[in-house]
Amino acid sequence: MNDYKNLTTLKKNPTGIEGLEHITHGGITEKRATLIVGSSGSGKTFLAYELLHRSITQFEKPGVFVTMEEKPDDIVLNFKELGWHIDQLIEQKKLKLIDACPDVDSVKEIGEYNLKALITRIEYALKEINGKIIVIDSIGSLFHQFTKNLIIRREIARIINTFKEQGCTVIFTAERTSEYGNVSRYGIEEFISDNVIILRNILEDEKVRRTIQIMKMRGKTHEKGEFPFTITENGIIIMALSERELKQSSSNVRCSTGNNKLDQITNGGIFRDSVMLISGPTGCGKTLMCATFVKNACQNNEKIIMFAYEESKQQLMRNAKSWNVDFEKWENEGLLNVICLYPEALGLEEHLLLIQKEIKKFKPRRLIIDSVSAMERVAGIRIFREFVIGLTSFVKQEEICSLFTSTTPKLAGGDSITEAHISTITDIIILLRYVEIKGDLRRGIAVIKMRGSQHYKSIFEFTIDSNGLKIGKPFNSVSNIILGTPVESFVEEKDQLNKMFDK
Repeated sequence: MNDYKNLTTLKKNPTGIEGLEHITHGGITEKRATLIVGSSGSGKTFLAYELLHRSITQFEKPGVFVTMEEKPDDIVLNFKELGWHIDQLIEQKKLKLIDACPDVDSVKEIGEYNLKALITRIEYALKEINGKIIVIDSIGSLFHQFTKNLIIRREIARIINTFKEQGCTVIFTAERTSEYGNVSRYGIEEFISDNVIILRNILEDEKVRRTIQIMKMRGKTHEKGEFPFTITENGIIIMALSERELKQSSSNVRCSTGNNKLDQITNGGIFRDSVMLISGPTGCGKTLMCATFVKNACQNNEKIIMFAYEESKQQLMRNAKSWNVDFEKWENEGLLNVICLYPEALGLEEHLLLIQKEIKKFKPRRLIIDSVSAMERVAGIRIFREFVIGLTSFVKQEEICSLFTSTTPKLAGGDSITEAHISTITDIIILLRYVEIKGDLRRGIAVIKMRGSQHYKSIFEFTIDSNGLKIGKPFNSVSNIILGTPVESFVEEKDQLNKMFDK
């Protein structure tokens, strides 16, 4: 009779992989079997080995890697290219690499078979290094060699149960034939595993996107759904938006926009932890407002970093000089860092990681993204929104005053796809609009949203000259500017506003 009173609770071991602790609610379950499945190129072997590598190097738990497909020399060489020296871990007796690749020409299926010999080899290796974790890559190799699935299931179960009883954690990989079809190729592997992790390698809009899903974790909770991840030189990074809780501190300190009149319209400038979105058609002055923001930051000895996705650095510097803004001078003084690249150069996950990396390195007080709408070219609506959420959450946690620009598809106003996606995420929205009145093309600016502060609701006319942007009087006699159909209404102008802007 079993003594169930002596059973201990399940324990999760941390993995050291960024984001994995969050989606697994603590890590990989100790003394249980975890299956990692995915199509070709999804990162199965990479994740399996990284779990083992970090177990050894970060948590001092030696382990065994059993390869059933790639030769050991190839595995050592592949990971050496990433700076992970398997050979050194082997020499230090922290890792054992077991070659279980079949000699195809010598395999003949006669009667029944078992994996007792392989189990013995693994047991011996574990004993040599006092190992507690086993990775088998890939269990599907058995199905390629033999045809009797029931026997294969029995032998896989034998491996799992043998080492679970010895207090070891088992991780093994298996292939699947489609991204959203059957969990595994043979429909057996997932049923004999305690935990199942699915990796996907999805082609969307001509871009490859990797995602990870915790399908099951017996006896323990975990996050539901798919989470994007990327493979870097430092390993796998999982970007879990649900990890970014709304716990940011709130600042009452205001930053100047760089334009005195706009500071008045916003009742004293924008809050230090705010994200400001400037939305408007091409050529209406968005990049000029960025240059003005840069000038104010540098004159106040505040570091600012600018990511430009539509113009080269030389173009930005030339255009800024026409407004008496010297980007080159402030770059040389270490106050400004300008990074220019095409959105198509990276996936959105890689762009987000790059932004975070450069911010941590440069440690700026302000940030400019010009323009965030350019990122929509890289991926679909959902992925783009995830990118913006991840970005805004990060800059708010760092208390970086941020300015994003967004290009609207219409010259004179109307709906904007980008605004519909990110308007609820940003704290301040400033609209720039072209206004056609009696054949003359004029410009208008309006603050339509500002969290935590009062602001003027009128639409003001502005002009651009060699000194930058100059805000004038409100369009009190014109209506429907935001809709893109301005109509003169001949309403009396507001004396209070006119007095303020006549100064």
